[in-house]
Amino acid sequence: MPSTTRAAVVESGGAPFTLTDVELDEPGPGEALVRMVATGLCHTDLGVASGGLPFPLPGVLGHEGAGVVEAVGPHVTGVAPGDHVVLSFTSCGGCHNCRDGHPAYCATWLPLNLIGGRRADGTSTISRDGVPLGGHFFGQSSFAERALVDERSLVKVDPNVQLESIAPLGCGVQTGVGAVWNVLKPEAGSSLVVLGAGAVGLSAVMAAALTPATTVIAVDKIAERLELARELGATHTVNAAEADVTEAVLALTDGRGADGVVETTGSVAVLRKGADTLAPRGTLVVVGAPPFGTEVALDVNALLPGKKVVGLTLGDSETQTAIPALVALVQDGRLPLHRLISHYPFADIERAVRDMSAGKTIKPVLTF
Repeated sequence: MPSTTRAAVVESGGAPFTLTDVELDEPGPGEALVRMVATGLCHTDLGVASGGLPFPLPGVLGHEGAGVVEAVGPHVTGVAPGDHVVLSFTSCGGCHNCRDGHPAYCATWLPLNLIGGRRADGTSTISRDGVPLGGHFFGQSSFAERALVDERSLVKVDPNVQLESIAPLGCGVQTGVGAVWNVLKPEAGSSLVVLGAGAVGLSAVMAAALTPATTVIAVDKIAERLELARELGATHTVNAAEADVTEAVLALTDGRGADGVVETTGSVAVLRKGADTLAPRGTLVVVGAPPFGTEVALDVNALLPGKKVVGLTLGDSETQTAIPALVALVQDGRLPLHRLISHYPFADIERAVRDMSAGKTIKPVLTF
């Protein structure tokens, strides 16, 4: 039977998150009902809520959930009621990239996760007063006390780990970590630059600290974030408000440039700076997402010495393997994710949005 739950609804582009009662459909094939314990707030949520992406509104967002399974639909085999789960993105499971271990590049990723607002069959998971709402965001729509979640979005985790401490693993953290581990794969003595010291960038810094890279440079305009980056493993920092990023990176790498760069800001000007700092055969990983249709100019001849520019979605992670490994690192203290997190009651979601937008907090996590 359908169930009623409290959710944060965005009525239209630019409108605030408003708590209201909604109805969840009963779990269908391959779905589970999850009682939310915590969910992270991500810039992607804010981008959609602002109207910057064509997601159907009114709707329920949220895509870094963590909670406890309450019920499962037909054919669900990976989880059972009572299991603790982290929620991540969904995928079809049958296309070439899914079968090849790269579900973040699923052939149907955009409609299933970011812009569709419905199940793959076009039916709605959430309604209000009988009217369908945009939902199924990343297969979860976790800005609610309960969420109807795709099984492929669910990752079973150790029940001894506090869910409030690991909710951001579903998107931001695995994105930053995957940029380093899955794409750059630093070798002994290599150099790495992280552009932007927000949640994704600092996750990349923490990941780099667990590799043989010997030079890890964090770049931002906020001095407090740069200090935190040092505490989390950066060997050098550059304040972009005070120094030219390209010149500073070249100076820190003896004029050679960086072997790897992670761009997290979504600014095309910063992306261009990142490309200009690359060493021969270096790789720039583009993580930050500006509005659809945004273009950037690059010096083609400067790319010819084997330099690469690579786009990245969600760390190119295979979630069933990556997220439990990250949970273990958090549990062991080797991935100090708590340094990024500030907790807010779910009812204070608008305050969390304001604090995140103002740079007062790095990773807000809403608790239920």
